[in-house]
Amino acid sequence: MRHVVVISTGGTIASRWQGDGYAAEAAGREVLEAGAVPEGVQVRVVDLFTVNSSRLTTDHQLRLLYAVHEALADPEVDGVVVTHGTDTLEESAFFVDLFHHDPRPVVFTGAQQPLDSPDGDAAGNLYDALLTAASGRDVGAVIVFAGQVFAARGTVKQHTVDAHAFGDPDGQPLGRVDFGRVRWSRRTPRHEPLPLPARTGSTPRVDIVMHHSDGDAVLFDAAVAAGARGVVLVGTGAGNANPEVADAVRRAVGAGVHVAVSTRVAAGAVAPLYTGGGAVDLAAAGALLTGPLKPGQARIAVLAALLAAGGPDRGPDDADAGTLLRALLAPAAAPQRAASDLYLVDGVGH
Repeated sequence: MRHVVVISTGGTIASRWQGDGYAAEAAGREVLEAGAVPEGVQVRVVDLFTVNSSRLTTDHQLRLLYAVHEALADPEVDGVVVTHGTDTLEESAFFVDLFHHDPRPVVFTGAQQPLDSPDGDAAGNLYDALLTAASGRDVGAVIVFAGQVFAARGTVKQHTVDAHAFGDPDGQPLGRVDFGRVRWSRRTPRHEPLPLPARTGSTPRVDIVMHHSDGDAVLFDAAVAAGARGVVLVGTGAGNANPEVADAVRRAVGAGVHVAVSTRVAAGAVAPLYTGGGAVDLAAAGALLTGPLKPGQARIAVLAALLAAGGPDRGPDDADAGTLLRALLAPAAAPQRAASDLYLVDGVGH
């Protein structure tokens, strides 16, 4: 018998019609009862909170992180499933993955249709997530959706309402769930996990600012003036802006603000190709380039580095956060294991 803890946080998978729209209201046990549990899997439900995921805060994500670690403190637990709204699922999954040091998996899933939809996707996604949590090993935090298993890092929501909502624009799934079995096809290298952040204190502000034609530094400067400890600049193309923005980045970095550059383009990595305010100048001004990480997950990387460096109560000149962030954004080392060694429990899922 495999033991899986389901942590319920709300989202569409827990939503019902409210008269003028849908909102999360169902408890985790109600979500679980909407579908079937795989044979040989025993489930314990933790109702952490019930909100639409567009309302999530860093405090919510920290509560989730601690809940995952508390669940895995029980050696009888084989894996964790997190039911989550799809709007910010990619952010929470990556956040948990950055701090995940356990060989047992944390599987994020949700739904594109509400709980009471007669032909909804909640039951199927939850079944697949439970199966993945019960069988996978050494995969970190993953996202299971529409029969596919994705690594948390790099996976984003690619469609607003389609059932096949998630994908990695720069990579492939780790595996699939077919006919009640998880079929793993690949593994991806993972970074060393960060130390858990402190449970007390206020959380650091990290903002996202997008560049566009006719863009200036007003919003970027406003984020810094509002107290941002980190800012993700979403550049055009391969991570480009203009000289005015590059000057603002230089001032912010000089004041101890951690600046990362992502791109508004759906696929591809940020690269130092252009001057005139492009990624070449932004990097020279002290910004870190985020590679293929898209804006939401780039922000999570900055936030996690700040939290892991000792918490928000340390000064804005904290060099440890910069060191950690550089490590998170660098390519992860390939695992020193055979490619065929997918660490499945008792062969389940082959």
